[in-house]
Amino acid sequence: MIQRKTIQNSLKNALKRSRVVVLVGPRQCGKTTLARLLLEEDSLNYFDLEDPASLARLEEPMTALSPLRGLIVIDEVQRRPDLFPVLRVLVDRRDSPARFLILGSASGDLLRQTSESLAGRMERVMIGGFSLYELGAEVEQTLWLRGGFPLSYLAPTDAESDAWRKNFIQTLLERDFPQWGIRVPAVALQRFWTMLAHYHGQTWNAAEPARALGVSESTTRRHLDLLTDALMVRQLQPYHVNISKRQVKAPKIYVRDSGLFHQLIGVDSPRTLMTHPKVGASWEGFVIEQVLTTVNHDEAFFWATHQGAEIDLVLRRGSEFLGVECKRTDAPRMTPSIRVALKDLKLARVAVLYPGSKRFPIAEHVEAVPLRTIGEGEEIFSGDAP
Repeated sequence: MIQRKTIQNSLKNALKRSRVVVLVGPRQCGKTTLARLLLEEDSLNYFDLEDPASLARLEEPMTALSPLRGLIVIDEVQRRPDLFPVLRVLVDRRDSPARFLILGSASGDLLRQTSESLAGRMERVMIGGFSLYELGAEVEQTLWLRGGFPLSYLAPTDAESDAWRKNFIQTLLERDFPQWGIRVPAVALQRFWTMLAHYHGQTWNAAEPARALGVSESTTRRHLDLLTDALMVRQLQPYHVNISKRQVKAPKIYVRDSGLFHQLIGVDSPRTLMTHPKVGASWEGFVIEQVLTTVNHDEAFFWATHQGAEIDLVLRRGSEFLGVECKRTDAPRMTPSIRVALKDLKLARVAVLYPGSKRFPIAEHVEAVPLRTIGEGEEIFSGDAP
């Protein structure tokens, strides 16, 4: 079993601090496996809302939950949003004897409901698929091709991994979304998602996919938000600074899991990946997800101007801003964009992540850093404590 110690420690610490912890992540990313490390599935304190027996037990939720003590796990909670007011009553009891771990696969409505019902009582922990930090530097190419979903990454062959991802997409669109109350035809969403994959790494323009699909711009925005709430797509927001240059104000779009991205664009092997015209955009998205998963930060953005200057990732830590550039090249060099970003954004440091093996300075405050550095457990910014 692959150990996910960072997530496990975050979860345990959150449960010590808070009465309610919400573990949010996409379907099939390992949430249930982590929960079962804390509480056995056959425990009376474990409720899986995809299990008819658990649903039957929660027909009268106050009666079922109020006598329980210790850790209580409720899996797939987005299926029963009516539970949140009940949880608020239970955790507000004097000397409450219970702690709740809530698992959910959809971020938007789930987080809004928990924020409204459990304000001041809950803590959120985010989880994704396997990361390079968890698996090690030597599996970089496999993780990039297959993505981080455990059953995709661990499949015996690339063909079986590809088949699993195809089935995952169909199940999400045809079964999960309707169960969550989403009334958009699966065929329409799959067509939109496939088109969206071809905008991977580009700024969002609702007009182009709307024209191609024959729908309104507001419809494409709703579709985009649905996939974002399901944690399938990342909308990386632009950063704005008070300068005279015109800055890009639309978000950049990424399919969060590289394996799902490859499935959507028809990549099923290392050879087809390396010869595909989207290989550079694929690698950029993969690197950005690894950085956002493993590098400590408070907020993340991208930055670009209409004059052509841009930087792939701007991370804020307190009052400090750091830059990340993704360069799929053998020997990254200083670029005008990095120079402009250092000056205009007042970046403390810039790490240029590339697929090589040597770490070396490029210029003052700018360093070339191999992506494998993340898999080796080292910090990508010089001067940070490991």
